[in-house]
Amino acid sequence: MGKIRAWRVLSPGPVRHGALVQVRENPPRPSAGELTVAVLTSAVCRTDLHVTQGDLPVRRAGVTPGHQVVGEVVEVGAAVEGYAAGDRVGVGWVRSTCGDCRFCVRGAENLCPHATFTGWHADGGYAETLAVPARAVHRLPAGYRDVELAPLLCAGISGYRTVRMTGVRPGGVLGVYGFGSSAHLAAQFAMRQGITVHVITRNPAARELALDLGAASAAGAGQPPPEPLDGAAIFAPVGELVPLALRALDRGGTVALASIHLTDLPAMDYEEHVFYERRLCSVTANTRQDAREFLEFAGRHRLHVSVTPYSLGRADRALVDLDDGRVTAAAVLTA
Repeated sequence: MGKIRAWRVLSPGPVRHGALVQVRENPPRPSAGELTVAVLTSAVCRTDLHVTQGDLPVRRAGVTPGHQVVGEVVEVGAAVEGYAAGDRVGVGWVRSTCGDCRFCVRGAENLCPHATFTGWHADGGYAETLAVPARAVHRLPAGYRDVELAPLLCAGISGYRTVRMTGVRPGGVLGVYGFGSSAHLAAQFAMRQGITVHVITRNPAARELALDLGAASAAGAGQPPPEPLDGAAIFAPVGELVPLALRALDRGGTVALASIHLTDLPAMDYEEHVFYERRLCSVTANTRQDAREFLEFAGRHRLHVSVTPYSLGRADRALVDLDDGRVTAAAVLTA
């Protein structure tokens, strides 16, 4: 195999100023326990933007971002069973966990202090090929195109975990703040559970999409939902939304923060925002059990996955458009 194209974050900073650089390099070879995967498509996540801009600390210098990959196995490393060249697989955010710490033992591997993540600690899917531990790949549900599957592998899984963290039950009311890649999938999961969903987002196209998908209402940023919320999921990385969501909660409700990076929280009033057992929690990545559960759900319930395609050669443009709010739902890189 000749050299491959890949994007690397050589100097974290504003993506529009060249932080993401395209290079040509030798393709990776699988180590023991790994697969080499030819990338068919890789969805774009806001976390990729945070890695590129330096909002997150550098874990691997010059890393290739991307952790929502649909690909085809091209080489199987030593000690790998159950996979063969030609298999179609998915690669998500969680790359490895220790399996032995108290968090892993209790089923909370997303909190493992030794966890590593694709596209942050190791090279990801903004490339023609990547190497990944076989334990980190996912079997994919049938009935979807590759570009529809890719956003399920982080946006969908993380959105699923976020809805569950709000604790809203069937028959309840959920507020969704921001309506991009993860939120539009999370809202569909919630609605399939019999939960009423109200969307708050600044993007008019996203509000239209929310209503098309079945949301009970879709309002602009800063507007209150039409009824008290049993829970709220904040997907936009904007700290100013937190007091708005807390204020909109009914008694005993929970606000779950889905972002890996959030702007600073403003000052809040205890009685207005927190009293009556309102709760605020963060959502930290996801587990492989979350992935199995959500992908099985997606296989049983055909979800609408809204995508905006970009060629691999325009990955930097995709991140700029995401940063500027010009992407509705999920941006996806194609080979």
